[in-house]
Amino acid sequence: MRTSYHDIKANVLDRIRKNVWPPGANLPGEVELAKEFGCARATVNRAMRELVHEGILERKRKAGTRVKSAPSRKAEFAIPLIREEITNSGAAYRYILVERQVMPAPGWLQAQINLPKNQQVLHLRCMHYADSHGYQLEDRWINIAAVPDAAHEPFEALGPNEWLVRKVPFTDGELVFSAINATQEIADFLNMAEGDAIFTLERTTWLNDLSVTYARMYFARGYKMTTQL
Repeated sequence: MRTSYHDIKANVLDRIRKNVWPPGANLPGEVELAKEFGCARATVNRAMRELVHEGILERKRKAGTRVKSAPSRKAEFAIPLIREEITNSGAAYRYILVERQVMPAPGWLQAQINLPKNQQVLHLRCMHYADSHGYQLEDRWINIAAVPDAAHEPFEALGPNEWLVRKVPFTDGELVFSAINATQEIADFLNMAEGDAIFTLERTTWLNDLSVTYARMYFARGYKMTTQL
């Protein structure tokens, strides 16, 4: 029976749990493990890489692979589609484009996502509704150099987040969570009072070294975000 990298991961985790390889212990080399499991070295390598990514093992050049003294867990975030969030809750989804403008990137955005001076960006503001209630105000900037097609997309029927997920790959992302006091404008969109605390998510994505988009999402009262470790 062929040994898969899933089998190797399960075996390594079992040995760690049984303290065969306690925290801080060095693991045998990939060649030795491949011989033990009767598989290719590449199969062992994939299993080790996944366990490193999951925070169980750590690797250092010339020092090999060892069990982390304090194993960590990483939260995995998928970019959510607001349409699906709302319809999955049983509400009817509605989208409205509030503002669309192609313009040179303002100075703060140049610094935020490393854009050259006078770089053209598309600025969009959109509202997402659950039934007749404001759910999310989306304030988004798209780097036209990274996504040229965005300059010609009206975004009147389809929101930019959903369009980007369908059209544009990304290699890295950054999420920032915060609570702010709603300005009068934000409060009006989300049926809140000015100064109310509001959950805010900032998201930046890159394609290699090229910034793709920066967005701020403001959520209505009662919004909850759930992830898994």
